[in-house]
Amino acid sequence: MLLLSFAAVLLLAVLVSALAHRTILSTAALFLVAGFVLGPQTTGVLDIEPDSPIVATLAELALFAVLFSDGMRVGWGDLRSAWRLPTRALGVGLPLTMAVTAVLAHLVVGLDWPEALLIGAVLAPTDPVFAAALVGNQKVPYRLRHLLNVESGANDGLALPFVILFLAVASGSTDLHLGELATELALGLVIGVAVPLAAIMLERLRWFGTSAQYAPLNGVAIGLLVLALGQLTHGNLFLAAFAAGSTIATFGPRQRVAFKHFGENIAELLKLAALLVFGALISIEFLGEISWPGWVFAVLAIVVARPVALAIAFFRSGMHAREQVAAMWFGPKGFASVVYGLLVLNSGIDAADLVFHLVALTIVISILTHSSTDVLVANAFDETRRTAPDPLASADTHQDRGRPS
Repeated sequence: MLLLSFAAVLLLAVLVSALAHRTILSTAALFLVAGFVLGPQTTGVLDIEPDSPIVATLAELALFAVLFSDGMRVGWGDLRSAWRLPTRALGVGLPLTMAVTAVLAHLVVGLDWPEALLIGAVLAPTDPVFAAALVGNQKVPYRLRHLLNVESGANDGLALPFVILFLAVASGSTDLHLGELATELALGLVIGVAVPLAAIMLERLRWFGTSAQYAPLNGVAIGLLVLALGQLTHGNLFLAAFAAGSTIATFGPRQRVAFKHFGENIAELLKLAALLVFGALISIEFLGEISWPGWVFAVLAIVVARPVALAIAFFRSGMHAREQVAAMWFGPKGFASVVYGLLVLNSGIDAADLVFHLVALTIVISILTHSSTDVLVANAFDETRRTAPDPLASADTHQDRGRPS
């Protein structure tokens, strides 16, 4: 039933995609709502539970694919030429977001500090899936798009050590495995750089050559090899994915161009499938189990934690006010938090179920709000709309104006 449900909702999403491109309607929200309706505690069409293997697998694959594709938008030259704002966001904004979220969890929900810090780490990363709605929109200034792309691509891997660290503290473990965490991050980075470099160098040898038909599959093969080696060596998959995409963007411009549209479609399919499955975990009963302080926390985690953190991080940064406000608001939660939330749920700590409920609620609210406001944020930078053109003269151009779901 999962395949049939996904195919039916995908067809519906395709049929309404033109409308979604012009309005606040979001295909991401469509799949989330469809999962909610079809879930085991609503209509029972889909039999999916949080511990079902398909949940963690799809979320992990979707996040890997999106990070790999997003990495291809950011070559090392781009990072060297515009590193100040992403460094502020990652070096100051990320830990401050964790801290503010933890304080909210402790004061509003009453979580003990270990669990509060844990949920702060789980919810700190922004999601590259939904950030792509602005990153891929040419109406948005390049500096803001670059910031959101680099930040959302890197903060998933950077938050993981904190998740595992605070999870160990919350479980009462005295062995924090810091050396193991460092090894995982280092392996992920090495695999993400070495595998694409080797593949690109091999293709340049006179004994090899890629036909036009198979050129788009080159990126797929590299991505799968990075994924497989990451799983085999227990390297950080998310850091490996972003590093691999960035390496291809730097040293393999031809491979980057060949993979672009094909790879983005693969990432989109995985993302939508994961949203359908995640939505199936949510129900009226599930939401009803969350107390009113939990709802207050979820809202504050979105509208307070990141804005406060980035307001401090970007103090005297030289950003235009409109860009800074957009960056402060557009910090969507998604697959990284889903994966980390499932890790907490299966950890066996006393507050595991409560933490997962709060994480899931925050993600749902974030998906609905951020995926329905990306058009509004992008339009705020659209100078052609500011000049109020003749609606009849611009009718045709509005048909082509789109956004990623």
